[in-house]
Amino acid sequence: MYSLKEIEDGKIFLIDKPLDWTSFDIVNKIKWRIKKHFKLKKIKVGHAGTLDPKATGLLIVCVGKATKKIQEIQDASKMYTGTIKLGVQTPSFDTETEEFNHKSINHLTEKQINENIQYFIGEDIWQKPPVFSALKKEGKRLYEIARKGEQIDIPYRKISIYDFKIHRIELPFIHFSIHCSKGTYIRSIAHDFGNKLGVGGYLTQLRREKIGNYLIENSNNSIIEKDNFFHENLK
Repeated sequence: MYSLKEIEDGKIFLIDKPLDWTSFDIVNKIKWRIKKHFKLKKIKVGHAGTLDPKATGLLIVCVGKATKKIQEIQDASKMYTGTIKLGVQTPSFDTETEEFNHKSINHLTEKQINENIQYFIGEDIWQKPPVFSALKKEGKRLYEIARKGEQIDIPYRKISIYDFKIHRIELPFIHFSIHCSKGTYIRSIAHDFGNKLGVGGYLTQLRREKIGNYLIENSNNSIIEKDNFFHENLK
């Protein structure tokens, strides 16, 4: 089992975030487990890069002195797989909100879809984040403002898309993988890609596979699933 000194000296947990959990749900669960087991009043715990509730996959949680590595991990590039639905939009650019603005996609061809990929690859891509996001404006989360129906002016941000591939087309769905820089909103990629095709689109599935050298294959969810996590031999 981990000793208190090992925890305080720093541990990094790779979590496969379940659907509909927030990143803070994971952080709070781990913090609660550690504080309960070691009878602590406080311990530093933080995640190295938010995942939306409707996304799954790799969430890195740093504990103790390992929280000093959060910025370094956040700065690393990310790899995702996901699915875009064409011919319709949602206000949140994902499944969190209801569909609207349905359009016919009968004219679309696989060639058209694949040819538009090139417009989304590069190291100087300007992207506007979704209004339903955790970014802050005047001290408030954007999603809090958006849910009130208020108009928000969001500035564009520069990002990098190193690779963007479509692996399967099953209209209205297209299945893709993407390798991108920090700060990239895949929901915005889905939205903008649909607009580029003239039919709209939104993200129906997203999974983070990799952050820097950290892989989803090495994740272990025991710490959020088992009450006896710290009694297991997990050296």
